[in-house]
Amino acid sequence: MNRDYQRLLDIQEAIERIEKYATQGRDAFNDEELIQTWVVYHLQIIGEAIGKLSDELKILYPEVPWKKIRGMRNILVHDYFGIDLDIVWRVIEVELPDLKDHICSMLEKEKPLD
Repeated sequence: MNRDYQRLLDIQEAIERIEKYATQGRDAFNDEELIQTWVVYHLQIIGEAIGKLSDELKILYPEVPWKKIRGMRNILVHDYFGIDLDIVWRVIEVELPDLKDHICSMLEKEKPLD
């Protein structure tokens, strides 16, 4: 399995794990520190996996905001106490579904031949 494909699978899995708890809604997210930590951790995984994707793959899919996602990972890791939960929730509701669609499409197109 090629490296890019594996990283795309990692991103897909992290999105699914975020969705698992995001379905409980904003109130649960606001009230439960464990859910916040779970979501932030998996957003970090997404950013880390994106950092490991080849430049060639990123060029093929310019519609994905690669730098923006990677930048969020850097904020989540390096400015942990400055995380804005409103922004995190907006990412969950607005941006994650689009990213999921892109990743699913890429997985279909980039699937390695066995």
